Amino acid sequence: MNHEEILDKLETGELRSANKTENGWEANVEVKKGILESFKNGANASYEGIYEGFVDKHNLPPRYFEPEDGVRLVPGGSSVRRGAYVASGVIIMPPAYINVGAFVDEGSMIDSHALVGSCAQIGKNVHLSAGVQIGGVLEPVGMNPVIIEDDCFIGAGVVIVEGILVRSKAVIAPGVVLSKSIPVYDAVNEEIRERGSEIPEGAVVIPGSRPVNTNWAKEQGLSMACPIIVKYRDEGSDASLELEDALR
Repeated sequence: MNHEEILDKLETGELRSANKTENGWEANVEVKKGILESFKNGANASYEGIYEGFVDKHNLPPRYFEPEDGVRLVPGGSSVRRGAYVASGVIIMPPAYINVGAFVDEGSMIDSHALVGSCAQIGKNVHLSAGVQIGGVLEPVGMNPVIIEDDCFIGAGVVIVEGILVRSKAVIAPGVVLSKSIPVYDAVNEEIRERGSEIPEGAVVIPGSRPVNTNWAKEQGLSMACPIIVKYRDEGSDASLELEDALR
């Protein structure tokens, strides 16, 4: 397939930048190479008459939606780039941005000032709250993108980068930062999850801190931020996070 065919199939959901297999999630190298090829082959063009004053690659324009697509793209500065899949029932509040190669599944909400980075995978009925930053991963082509599985709640201002996998039904509280350089402390199972590991299914993660263990740092009372798993979802958690059908 050439890069144009890859972009077309990404938009229909026939292709994805990452796929779930028996061994876990795996990046689709052919797709990511195709996206990179589209940048290489694109020429900068003015979007006058559509978006005044904007210039971008001619082959990666913003997407247009019709009512029959079932997507609610609320006016006010949001954009979905060519090569991104947005399923029926998704709501996008302004301003928000969904980049090339991303996949947003049914019933999810992308709230104001949220970013879904290149190739990121967002599952069904996920809520990305205001200010959430889901990092993009195009290179290296073999690296998994950030993946948020079904029924997750991602709180305001959360940053998730570097190919982190958040398993289904996890709750990430406002202000948490997840990256491969930051270990996750599981206070329920009393263990430190290795750096870059996934957030387990149903985990409730809050922002925390840990001491810096050098003598000078101890004298200064310094600490470093870290995510802490404080519980796993129960009926009470589910009730407080239930998506409101009326919004749809």
